[in-house]
Amino acid sequence: MASPDRPWRERLERAVLNVFAALLIGLMAAIALQVLANLIDLNPLLRFSERLFWLGEAVTLNSLLDLQWHLLAVLAFLPAGLVWLRDAHVRVDFLYDRLPPGGRDAITLAGNLVFAAPFLAMAVPGAQRFWQRAWRADEGSANGGLNDLWLIKAVLPLGLSLLALAALVETVRLLRRIAR
Repeated sequence: MASPDRPWRERLERAVLNVFAALLIGLMAAIALQVLANLIDLNPLLRFSERLFWLGEAVTLNSLLDLQWHLLAVLAFLPAGLVWLRDAHVRVDFLYDRLPPGGRDAITLAGNLVFAAPFLAMAVPGAQRFWQRAWRADEGSANGGLNDLWLIKAVLPLGLSLLALAALVETVRLLRRIAR
């Protein structure tokens, strides 16, 4: 239970990270179930009397494989902005840590403006078009996997947009700190 003296932002971050931890456990369970079902030659695992959203008419080995990719995409893209804001992303820390705080801020700001901003300015619209094509085509698995692939493809522009927002927040924060 979160203590009332902890800021709401910290409690929210912890709750979000707990959701991603649960999704990671779900990913591991899907992998284990697929391996077991494949081992005992059980396919499909479950059939439905009518077509269900996202699952189709059955849960198959291909459905489990698609689920793994879906969960991996969610785990890779959605928490990226939070990782960025928590300054928990990868960089060459052994050099960065030797700099004074002002030097670190300048390098981070330059990285945001020179690398992150142009990449995200191109990637977000591209990811949006990628998702929209899948949505318009009502894209689904051609091999008995999960249906409605547009749903998972929406994670790409959403995750990149959250990352862009986090980079913008950090850039504004750095500009204000440097301007002092």
